[in-house]
Amino acid sequence: MSLFRKEENALIRFFNSEIVRIEPWGKNSLRVRATPEGRFSNKNRALLDINKEKADIVIGEESATIINGNAKATIDSNGKITIYNQQDKIMLEEALRLQPLKTPARFFKANLLGKYQLTMSFESDPNEKIFGMGQYQQPYLNIKGCTLEMAHRNSQASVPFFVSSRGYGFLWNLPAIGEATFAKNITKFKAESTDELDYLIIVADTPAEIMEAYMEAVGKPPMMPELAMGFWQSKLRYRTQDELMAVARKYKELGVPLSVIVCDFFHWPHQGDFRFDYDYWQDPEAMTKELREMGTELMVSVWPTIEFESENYREMLEKGMLIRNDRGPRNHTEFVHPSTYYDTTNPEARKFVWDTIKKNYYDKGVKLFWLDEAEPEYLLYDFDNHRYYEGNCAEVGNIYPVEYARGFYEGLKSVGEKDIISLVRCAWAGSAKYGALVWSGDIMPTFEALRCQVSAGLNMAMSGIPWWTTDIGGFDSGDPAEDDYKELVVRWFEYATFCPVLRLHGYRMPYIPADENAKGGGQCYTGGDNEIWSYGEDNFEIMKNHIFLRQRMKPYIKKIMELAHKKGTPPMRPLFYDYPSDKATWDIDDQFMFGDSLLVCPIMELGQRERQVYFPQDSDWLDAYTGKEYKGGTTVMADAPIERIPVYVRKNGTINIEIFNK
Repeated sequence: MSLFRKEENALIRFFNSEIVRIEPWGKNSLRVRATPEGRFSNKNRALLDINKEKADIVIGEESATIINGNAKATIDSNGKITIYNQQDKIMLEEALRLQPLKTPARFFKANLLGKYQLTMSFESDPNEKIFGMGQYQQPYLNIKGCTLEMAHRNSQASVPFFVSSRGYGFLWNLPAIGEATFAKNITKFKAESTDELDYLIIVADTPAEIMEAYMEAVGKPPMMPELAMGFWQSKLRYRTQDELMAVARKYKELGVPLSVIVCDFFHWPHQGDFRFDYDYWQDPEAMTKELREMGTELMVSVWPTIEFESENYREMLEKGMLIRNDRGPRNHTEFVHPSTYYDTTNPEARKFVWDTIKKNYYDKGVKLFWLDEAEPEYLLYDFDNHRYYEGNCAEVGNIYPVEYARGFYEGLKSVGEKDIISLVRCAWAGSAKYGALVWSGDIMPTFEALRCQVSAGLNMAMSGIPWWTTDIGGFDSGDPAEDDYKELVVRWFEYATFCPVLRLHGYRMPYIPADENAKGGGQCYTGGDNEIWSYGEDNFEIMKNHIFLRQRMKPYIKKIMELAHKKGTPPMRPLFYDYPSDKATWDIDDQFMFGDSLLVCPIMELGQRERQVYFPQDSDWLDAYTGKEYKGGTTVMADAPIERIPVYVRKNGTINIEIFNK
């Protein structure tokens, strides 16, 4: 009797209670699942239920094969799976070590949660280059050789998809807390709690083809609304309606276009009330109306924290809408007051929060929401102690930010909004389809942090998160009176002009403490000024010029955002995405493409006034500011005066070089 069988469009292997299922899941893709439980959960997790290609399945006595386009998988009598491309080159091979080691490739170890700790091992190619896996605060674009915690933290987002230089993409389709290791001798994934293995592999000739197939499988972003393509002003925090409006009016008086201005946290009486504190924000409807007349939209910060004193706490507690603990009290975080989090995996909780948001914000003119604390940020990351509607955090915790964004996306869609965008402080696979604009969290105000953001943004792009941004100048501290810090802000602003969203935010010095006698929203501190005029006249002119450059770039930005919407193409991406046949591009981690026609070279060191630039082959390049032409495949030392970073236009590209010189 054969170990293998064909079931509809899938190849099945059953042996000693383990079931393995391999099936097509979109173009050139195979989904691999395995379980020791005798049946699958039938959860798609990050994957959409897309059209399945017709597979070619051949079953033999000692092995079986399934082919879907470029992707071919074989499974032998020992259960070992090997993935090949259309030329029969091995893409990925399970690390089954028989005699004398006796180490399985797929190892399910029973744990105390009633599930299994899963370890999945693959053979490693030491020369392979790997890109993606989300956002980590490190300078490495190529993450080969890295070990990554698959868990969310403030400034860390685990998005477990990567693109390999070998010609495949890989999605670890489990939201469990875990770890990924890309060592010389082994590639290994670990999930702390699960009852099945689930991964997707895509085989294609170029990174672009891999990414397009992946985004079909997990969902592409909406069309970015035009208002999001300009300049966003934010700080921690405008304390009153009058403070915020004074800033917006000054931008208007100066003639500087302002697309979005942000009302940050603690504009509410209690966390979890989800409404303005009218002692400080006396007329939100008039505020949103005046801003809109100026061409500016108001974005309001929302936290998922529910303070025990909130007017909504008791109802949410009684109806099971809050995250709970398996052990100990429910005090999950403490910011000004002890709080817990609402459970975004609970559909009723998502509906309750949106209905409250609609009544208190949307109906007063607010259409943009900043979904902060989206990991969520626990006091203690005691993952196996936190329990959600969907299960224990150790098993499902990484889906929290996806469901957070989903609740607002579906709510906005239900009231007729179309081009939906929400600023979110975390993501997992599939977040993009819910309009998630991810930012990199509470990063430090240093050039070292700026360097890490360049790699983090590009790896997020290669993880299937096309919309991404940072706090210009870093978040925590930074003194606008210090010359070195002013230079950092300027260099960061120049870099961010060529990111998907240009956004100024931070907790600046001097810090301003809260009023000891204040109530409600007044109980929270604030930071110093953080507007473009806060950094001196010369730097004001530099940042203002880049805002106007961003405005002139809007037709180009619209085109690259349309491509992100239609095909999932990331607006900013590593050089190899557009030039995969140029081997040099796979090793360059400090330049990037913004769309198909702009080569951007950030400055990431204090006092740096020149830097080396490599021009990818198969194109010629024009200096955006001087028009000087350079041949592809060459390297130059480029000037980088404080007024600008080196930017180059692809000759005969889709952007007019004249916009840089107006």
